[in-house]
Amino acid sequence: MDDAVVPSIRNALPQAVVLAAAVAGFLWAAAAVRDRLRRGLPLVEPRPHPPVAWESGDVAVVVVVYLLGASLLAPAGTDPKPLFDRLADNVVLSLGTMLAAMSWLSWRGATWGSFGLAGGRGREDLQTACRGLALVVFPLLMLAAALNALVRYEHPIVDFLSGQRTAAAAALVILSAVVVAPLAEEFFFRRVLQGWLEKHFADDPWTAVSLSALAFSLAHAGQGLAFLPLFPLALVLGLIAERTGSIVPCVFLHAMFNAVSVFLLLSQPSAPAVPAG
Repeated sequence: MDDAVVPSIRNALPQAVVLAAAVAGFLWAAAAVRDRLRRGLPLVEPRPHPPVAWESGDVAVVVVVYLLGASLLAPAGTDPKPLFDRLADNVVLSLGTMLAAMSWLSWRGATWGSFGLAGGRGREDLQTACRGLALVVFPLLMLAAALNALVRYEHPIVDFLSGQRTAAAAALVILSAVVVAPLAEEFFFRRVLQGWLEKHFADDPWTAVSLSALAFSLAHAGQGLAFLPLFPLALVLGLIAERTGSIVPCVFLHAMFNAVSVFLLLSQPSAPAVPAG
């Protein structure tokens, strides 16, 4: 075999494995959805949960905290920080703004349970996340690949790993994209924002889910056309949050979705096929 062909096959193998798994998962999940609809069962088992405690003013404060954190991450001047430092700052600021928002809402009367982080259903939450992942990964792989052919996907993590493939760089990317981003974004978008919207659209939960999904996708504007496949992902995440009152399965699903993207990025010299949320 030609020596030039071996690296090509090696580079294509991870994508082929992911694609095969995505197709198999999608067929299984689609059959499960069809069966539940045929039997008149909900796609996500509802759990009784009270409305969130916060009001419009509290959401406004949290939005200001979120935007303040985002502004602190913006490059300053003509000589911005190295990408490694910026990603590390992003981890710290994402967790910091989340803790600041939780502190404010707790001071305003919110309980730990109202944050949607109550445990006790880890296995059920993980199963829900796996079913959701199986349903969305294949169509979003195809959509993202088509969009990437039109407008190249852009993300600081892509730029970062294009120049660094060290263990420290990989660990920082995994921490940022697979751990911190899912936790912080699900808290802000699916719990704080959507939870408040659900109170105001109690008779039309899909409006709350859709508005939250729109805000989530627009927050990723500037990354090529990534906001387009992220919108249907956010709808699935929003449906789970609305039905369960918990963001734990959403965090699991979001983390696994991002892990697929990070895996493809780390295993290939080119950009990932799926944008990370």
